[in-house]
Amino acid sequence: MPLFFLLQEAVAHGEHAEAAPSLLTPNGGLMVWTLVIFVILWVVLSKAAFKPITKAVEDREAALQEAIDAAKRDREESAQLLASQRTQITGARDEAQRIIAEGRALGEQLRAKMLDETRAEQQAMLERARREIGAERDKAILELRREAVDLAIAGASKVIEKNLDDASNRKIVESFLASIPTKAS
Repeated sequence: MPLFFLLQEAVAHGEHAEAAPSLLTPNGGLMVWTLVIFVILWVVLSKAAFKPITKAVEDREAALQEAIDAAKRDREESAQLLASQRTQITGARDEAQRIIAEGRALGEQLRAKMLDETRAEQQAMLERARREIGAERDKAILELRREAVDLAIAGASKVIEKNLDDASNRKIVESFLASIPTKAS
C-alpha cells in the first residue's frame, strides 16, 4: 500500500515539475520498471540460483550436524577409553602393591631363614670349637702327665740313686697319678 501512495505522489509531483529531474525526486515510470525488473530477476534467481544456494546451505548444515554428532561420539568414546585406562591403571597399581607386599614377605622369610641358618652354623662352630678345645685340653693333660711321670721318675731315681727299669717306674707313677682326682674332669 505505501508503494501505491508513493506512485501517486510521484505522478502528482511529476506534473508540477517537469523541468529538471533530480536524483532525489521520485519518478513513477522508473519505479514501475525497477519493480518489474526486480520481480523478473527474483523469479529467475529463484529458479536458477536460490535452489542451489539453499541446497548448499542445507548440505553445509547437515555436514556441520554430522561433524557435531561425530565429535559427540568421539568424546563419548574418549570418555569410555579414559575410564577403561583409569581402571587398568588402578588394577596395575593394585597388582604392583600386591607384588611389592609379596616381595617384602618373601624377603622377610628369606631374612629369617638366613638368620636361622647363621645361628645354626654359629652353634655348630661353637660346638666344634668346644670339642677341639676339649681334645686339645685332654691332649695337653696327657702330655703334661707324661712329662710329670718322666720328671717324677727322674726325680725319684736321683733321690734313691738307684735306677729301676722304666716300665715299672712308669706304671707306679701312672697308678699314682690316676688315683689323684683331677679338677678338669
